[in-house]
Parts: sequence; structure tokens; C-alpha cells
Amino acid sequence: MQIGTPQILSLYLQAARQVLLGERLTHLAHAWQCGRLAEKSGAPPKLQLASWLHDIGHLWMTANKQTAGAEPMDHAALGAQLLAPLFGQAVSEPVRMHVLAKRYLFTTRGAYARKLSPQAQIRLMQQGGRMSEDECAAFERHPFFTDAIQLRVWDDLGKKDGWFEATPQDALDHLDELIQSVHATCVT
Repeated sequence: MQIGTPQILSLYLQAARQVLLGERLTHLAHAWQCGRLAEKSGAPPKLQLASWLHDIGHLWMTANKQTAGAEPMDHAALGAQLLAPLFGQAVSEPVRMHVLAKRYLFTTRGAYARKLSPQAQIRLMQQGGRMSEDECAAFERHPFFTDAIQLRVWDDLGKKDGWFEATPQDALDHLDELIQSVHATCVT
């Protein structure tokens, strides 16, 4: 499975018409908000890109008609698989781990658990629910643990209707610039 910049931009152009499940904004608006939150927080460009592209697995499955029967966590693993050859682990690992980060926060932070909507709690249970102590310890030892947690926070915050407004073309232009910048640092 190969993907390049034109395919990524095409998926996100389609995402401008796809509403995020259970929300009032599109996948493109959500990606834009997550990327902008990362940028405004001073995150390095690779983590900004991971924030933008964390749901690319969902978009890929939808575009390729592979959503029926897919496991709930598949989108994170698929996204990482698509992104690793282009951008390396600094982008792909936080993407792969963003659902695990939700499970970790749900397990370790009571306030986080109380903030989840009933629909989000149902999805969380489908994604594995609470982590065991051993799973938490293994997750904490991962070299991209901190990035995955930060991405999860931006993912949760980046769901506000009308926040960080941009036209779809402006958002895609911004994404393209970020992709080119990060890709240039990944080429040896």
C-alpha cells in the first residue's frame, strides 16, 4: 500500500465533505484544528504533521470502501502503515498510538474519563477500554509516549464547530506546505 502527497491531499479534499462521526464538523476541519493546535503549542513540524494526519486511516478506508467490518483500532495502525515510509516514526508512531493514548488517559486520569461523551465511551470500549497495569507500563516506556499523549489531547480538543476557520483550499495549501517541509527533512 503506497501513498504520496497527491493521494494525501486528495483524501483530505474528500474529507472536506465528510462529517466526523458524532460531531458537527468535517474531517478536514478536525484535521485543520488538530494541526493548528499543535502548531500554536510550538510542537515540532513532524508532530504537527502527525496531528494533521492522525485519522488518515479512516479517510483511506472510506475512499477505498473498506469501512464495513473494519476493527475500530484499524484506522490508527493503517494510518501509521501509510505514513511510515514517507515520514518515518516521528510521524507514524504518534498516529499509530493515538487510540492507545485515549485508553491510557481513560485508565489513568479520572477527569479525562468523566469528560467523554456516552458515544465516545462506547467507542472506547470497542477499542479495548481500560488498559491493564502492564499495558500502561509498556505504553509509558514507548519512545513516542509523550507525543502520542499530546496528539490525543489535540485530537480531543480539535472538535469545535467554527474554531480555526479556513477555507478547504487554504487548509490544503497549509497541509501541502507542511508535508513538503517535513518530507524534505526525511530525505537522506
